[in-house]
Amino acid sequence: MTDSNDLPKSQSTARSSRDWVKILAQYREPNELRSSFELGVSAIPFILLWALAWYALSISYWLAFGISVVNAAFLLRLFTIQHDCGHGAFFKNRMLSDWVGRILGVVTLTPYDVWRRTHSEHHSAAGNLDKRGMGDVHTLTVAEYQALSTFGKIHYRIYRSPVTLFGLGPSYLFLLQNRIPLGLMNSARYWTSAMGTNLTLLLILGAIWYFGGLLPLLLIFLPSTILAATAGVWLFYVQHQFETTHWENADDWQLHDAALNGSSYYVLPKVLQWFTANIGIHQVHHLYSRIPFYRLTEVIRDHSELAMKNRLTVRESLSCARLHLWDENSKRLLSFSQARALYG
Repeated sequence: MTDSNDLPKSQSTARSSRDWVKILAQYREPNELRSSFELGVSAIPFILLWALAWYALSISYWLAFGISVVNAAFLLRLFTIQHDCGHGAFFKNRMLSDWVGRILGVVTLTPYDVWRRTHSEHHSAAGNLDKRGMGDVHTLTVAEYQALSTFGKIHYRIYRSPVTLFGLGPSYLFLLQNRIPLGLMNSARYWTSAMGTNLTLLLILGAIWYFGGLLPLLLIFLPSTILAATAGVWLFYVQHQFETTHWENADDWQLHDAALNGSSYYVLPKVLQWFTANIGIHQVHHLYSRIPFYRLTEVIRDHSELAMKNRLTVRESLSCARLHLWDENSKRLLSFSQARALYG
């Protein structure tokens, strides 16, 4: 990973995180035509590939499955557009953004209003050790882990295992957990969001089963959904779970510092950057979440300092999967073996 702190002093930024917020404000305005275009080039191919995969069932099950695998990339892109809608960054009209987000939430199996609230909690508390638990990957400090019982340690190790986080976790999250508004159970608004999404989804899946039987569900719906969910979870993970990320107790935590220092710039190949709608430029997104995704590249182009901040390549990101514990002394995310070597 490359950070601006590694640059010569003459090249390193002297701007504070709050300075960056003022600078980034000029990029916040969405272009209505551009937003509509981006929605179209994501939704129309998704629908067409769904139809093509269904037709392909009469030719080859493997062909239908292969098309659904490709379509997972478009489903992932639709989720990132929903993400922009949740931040009010996609259209100037907030109501329009919200309703586009709700429609996409059915496609992505994500109750929009529930997700928007929990994701807002994530943005408002990312990196705050005293406000963990909603909209984030559960992370313990070394001291907290050492204080656990044997059973507690086993439970945490199972949770942080790549098999759980990236194997079982995505399916559980999108197919099961999203069906109820966990963490917001006392609000009628969020129950309405969850149940409204569930009912619409049930009607659509019921229609698919009625006209096509189980095969479209098993070979098209499930593969594209699970693959897109897995990719989305991995992206969310590496955006904050890297070695030099940022965690502080509430007394020392500052929103914009946490945004700048606790979010990565995940450098992806151009085609993956397109399908992920620039979500890898995450340090900029957290600093100013109202910037439309298609303008994030403008920020990186105009400000080389940010382009070097918390830079993480695909190859480097693979090692992030073995980091599990926050060390408050070294301000680093450690693996279990590293923590054991340092502290026993």
